[in-house]
Amino acid sequence: MVTPEQVKQYIATGLACEVLEVSGDGHHFEATIVARAFDGLPRVRQHQLVYQALGERMREEIHALSMKTYSPHEWKNRA
Repeated sequence: MVTPEQVKQYIATGLACEVLEVSGDGHHFEATIVARAFDGLPRVRQHQLVYQALGERMREEIHALSMKTYSPHEWKNRA
């Protein structure tokens, strides 16, 4: 079973993050991700970058991932 810490490591390996928080129960995970790579990108594209960082693990090890993604500017100015 995959742990939240492993998911965090998988994302961090493929995407430079300023903030990366992951929680979950081994099957379903929630992540908050702040990355410069998200600057100027629509939310869908931001999520695609996270999926790209996870690669095949998203199909094989991680059954569900809910995420909130932010550019550093969005993170700083969130309500």
